[in-house]
Amino acid sequence: MNEKIKSILDEAKQHMHKANSHLESELLKIRAGKATPMMIDSLKVDYYGSPTPISQVGNVSAPDSRTLTIQPFEKKMIPIIEKAIKESNLGFNPQNDGILIRISVPQLTEDRRKQLVKQAKEEGEEAKVAIRNTRRDYNEQIKKLSKDGVSEDEIKAGEAEVQKMTDASITEVDKQLTRKEEEIMKV
Repeated sequence: MNEKIKSILDEAKQHMHKANSHLESELLKIRAGKATPMMIDSLKVDYYGSPTPISQVGNVSAPDSRTLTIQPFEKKMIPIIEKAIKESNLGFNPQNDGILIRISVPQLTEDRRKQLVKQAKEEGEEAKVAIRNTRRDYNEQIKKLSKDGVSEDEIKAGEAEVQKMTDASITEVDKQLTRKEEEIMKV
């Protein structure tokens, strides 16, 4: 196969892998009944006038499957962190003892589980769109190589290889979604 096509295929494979990796990280943020520090990773608090992730103003841990704890580096951050959690719309009710903030993670209701599955599927669809866009972009790059004297057969083979990578990536997205859905729906 032509060297230019090989480099295009390598680049396409990397982009599709990035889409799968991004989906994996997004699915980790969707809680499936057990407490993980990632559940509040996206929350920002006002730290001396700038929005700062909670993980940078305190230690976030999950001592058990139903509890999250946050130990701020500075005691005066406790009310600010509590306020950010309450306003986050995550449905958590933080409590503090002057040193630690504890968050009790409630059991998921059936409706909430269905919402989380729907959210996971939306993330999966975004990943599939990114993969299909990658396929389109790299197929266009391969087609442009005909102007550089690359044979029609090599171009067709390159496009077929891009399609194989696309199919494999979309299959991986479906597998990730199936695993996450089972995890969410397990009581």
